[in-house]
Amino acid sequence: MKKTGRPEIPRKAIYRLSVYLRCLHRLKANSIRTVSSDALAAAAGVKPTQLRKDLTYFGQFGTRGLGYDVEQLAKMITDLLGTNSLQPVILVGVGNLGLALLSYRGFEQEGFEIVAAFDVDPDRKREKTVTQPIHGMDKLAGFVRDRGARMAILTVPAVVAQEVANQLVEAGITGILNFSPIVLQVPEEVMVNNVNLAIELENLSYFIQD
Repeated sequence: MKKTGRPEIPRKAIYRLSVYLRCLHRLKANSIRTVSSDALAAAAGVKPTQLRKDLTYFGQFGTRGLGYDVEQLAKMITDLLGTNSLQPVILVGVGNLGLALLSYRGFEQEGFEIVAAFDVDPDRKREKTVTQPIHGMDKLAGFVRDRGARMAILTVPAVVAQEVANQLVEAGITGILNFSPIVLQVPEEVMVNNVNLAIELENLSYFIQD
């Protein structure tokens, strides 16, 4: 999916830009104003050649012999990723995982705010209270339209995930972070990032075998 007026960047490169940004934030917190490509690459766990290639999406950047201006590079990546202001996000499926994500306060530090949650049973008693309102599914389309939300976190059972994804797309959501263990079928202009913890553990299991 190419966004009008923005460079078309490979998906893996976008992921690495997010990693670089977190490294730059740590450097800023330690009052470091410039960083070499070698040092930034080491902190991000990539090769310097890969780092320099990824940063060419900004054009020619950095000063030979002096490195990168930490604050300037962080701002450029933030602008590119669209996280220079809080982006509204909704969450669908307030079970144990959904409740934990609603309670997590770290999203706002990264430029995202979960503004509301939706569930088939919004009024049932839950183990903890959250600050965000929990609405019924019938309120989803109107809320998305009124708040201008374009991203959603999906934490529903697999058997209903596709149905809910269809509702999200119809409501105007164009980015879905999917925790349901199912491959969603969505239009080409909708981006889905899948988070499958079991697959990640299987991957780790392979590497720890004797």
